[in-house]
This record gives sequence, C-alpha cells and structure tokens, in this order.
Amino acid sequence: MLRIDNTEQNFRMQTDLMLGLPIIIRKGKDNFLIFSTERISKIHFDLLMNSKSEKPFLCITSRRAQTLKARVYDNGISRIQLPEGSDINWIQATADPILDLDSPMKGPYITMRGGDTKVAELSINWCKKAKLIPSTIIKNISTAEVKDFKKNFQILSADFSDLIKENFSMLIREERATAKIPIKGIEAKLRIFKVNTDSFDHCAIEFGTPNREEPVLTRIHSACFTGDVLNSQKCDCGNQLESAIEKFASAGEGILLYLNQEGRGIGLLNKVRAYKLQEQGYDTVEANHRLGFEDEERDFQIGAEILQSLGFSTAKLMTNNPKKIKMLEDRGIKVVERVSLLTQPTKQNLHYLRIKAKKSGHLF
Repeated sequence: MLRIDNTEQNFRMQTDLMLGLPIIIRKGKDNFLIFSTERISKIHFDLLMNSKSEKPFLCITSRRAQTLKARVYDNGISRIQLPEGSDINWIQATADPILDLDSPMKGPYITMRGGDTKVAELSINWCKKAKLIPSTIIKNISTAEVKDFKKNFQILSADFSDLIKENFSMLIREERATAKIPIKGIEAKLRIFKVNTDSFDHCAIEFGTPNREEPVLTRIHSACFTGDVLNSQKCDCGNQLESAIEKFASAGEGILLYLNQEGRGIGLLNKVRAYKLQEQGYDTVEANHRLGFEDEERDFQIGAEILQSLGFSTAKLMTNNPKKIKMLEDRGIKVVERVSLLTQPTKQNLHYLRIKAKKSGHLF
C-alpha cells in the first residue's frame, strides 16, 4: 500500500479545513478535532457541541485578540473558552471583523493559559496558507469518539510528529511548464513553478537572455487582481507592474517574478475584507491586523529560489521597499542595486502610499 508523504498529508488537511471538513490531529494521548471557524457548518458545529469529552475552544491570532481585548497568554495565539449557549454565529462573529458592527457585544472573553499550544498554532498556520481567516475551533476528544467520527465520517487524521517533519530547505518543487510569449516587442519566456508550501502556481517571466554571470534586473511583484487586472486606483500595483515591464523592454532583458501572494499574502477574499474595513476608517495595516494577520504574510524565499533555479545569484531589484531587499538577501540573493519604481500618486491611493511609507518603510 502506497503511503502519502508528510507534505501531501499537510496539503490534504489544509484542503479539508478550506472545505469546512473536520480533521483530527493526535499528539501524545490527546486527539484534537479541528474545524476552520470560517468554514464550519451549523450541522458540524452542533455535532461538535453535542459530543462528549471536553468543551471546545476557539483559537484566534494575537492580532485579532488585541481588537477584541482578549488576553494572549501563548505565543501568537489566544485560546478562548466558548461560553454556555454560544452558537455558530457567536464564534464566527468573534473571528471575523467584518461582523464587528453587527455583533458589537461578544465579550468579555475567558481565555485559556498553560498547556500545549502547538496543535492550535499549526491549525492557525494552515488557515493562513489556505487564505482563510486565521481562526479554528478545537475540541479534545476521546479515543472512542475518534473511532465513532472515523466510522461515520471520512475524517483525515495524522500524528502531530509526522506533520511537522516537513523539510522545506528548498521550497521549489518543480518548473511545471515554459512557453515563449511576445511582450512589448521582446520575446519572453513564461515559466510556471510549483512550490511545496502552497497550492498556487508562481510565475517567472524572462525577458531576452540575461547574462547569468551579471546582476539581473529583477522585479518581484505580488499578484494584485484589483490593481493589475481592474486597474484600480486604490493601490499603485498596476502602475508599478506596467512601469516595470517598460523598464524590461527598454533594457531588453530582465526577470519579472509574479508571485501568487495576493494582498501581501492574505489572499483575494481577505484582501476584499480588508478593503471593507478600510471603508470603516482603518488604514491598510490596521485592517490586516483586525483580520488576524501580520503586516507581511508573503514568503520571499519563493522568489529567491526561482532566481537561483534560473541560474542567478545577484540582482538589481526594482522596489520601493528596503525590507524586500533584506528578505531577498537573507535568502541567498545579493542585491547590488535598488532601482526605484515610482508612479504618479492618485487622489484615491495617496493615503495608502503614506501609510506604506510611515508603517512599512517604503521609499517614495
């Protein structure tokens, strides 16, 4: 019988959480039944509440806990006891800031302290990778209940020790496909890469034939549906992408890395949620925090490894973000020059650009 490896097991469990299905993680003598707070159905919630064993608890990130004035005793997460009579609407309103105005009176919260939090941390990390609101609902169940759940439902289960054995010293799994495409009068090669840490495809567009022995003109651009496709004036992404391509065309060569890390890594759905929060008066950083995310959730090791796989070790990086230079250098690519990528601000994005400069250190 063929066994799936640890990476495949992690992906399957992330996918089940994304589909609203439960998973079971065994750690020592404990069995943890886990649901995504965002995707759990009322049927599953009622099943969870009516089962025996310990009471379930809600996990949120410390960022979301700060908004809710809930105590954080553990590293990066807060575990909240579910009060008597709480329903699915209560837990989802606690996790989702979009519902704050509709459900303003949810606390006070009783948070847990002590004990092992590793399973909770892993489940939150999976939600982030699946681009869900980073929150799970967890219940410690008995071995007998595990057997009943497995008998009545096709639930994935795994040992915690196996799930953390992944070794991602290299993130790039493979180059999946390559084809030539003409862009701005230059023949370019579009390369598609699969990585080990997510289910998304990432792109490298090679303009011309850059010398592998010289620093390559490079732009690492995170996907932005609203800016790149819709030409939204709320951000500067679309204009930056167009400007970068013009620079490649002028130089006759270069590498554009188009990484599928929408919204600084939180995904398109959460990005639109952040936009909704911005309509309520929060800036871009505050909105991400209220959703439970950090300022930066992208993984630039992906970009560094794509460059290395193409034979490059040095770059002239087109960016206004000095932190991106450090993140790339920390992952093995020497940046010999920062190439400014300034665009004309609009009335709609001027505040956004000022926040990026003030809170994220961007240079404009």
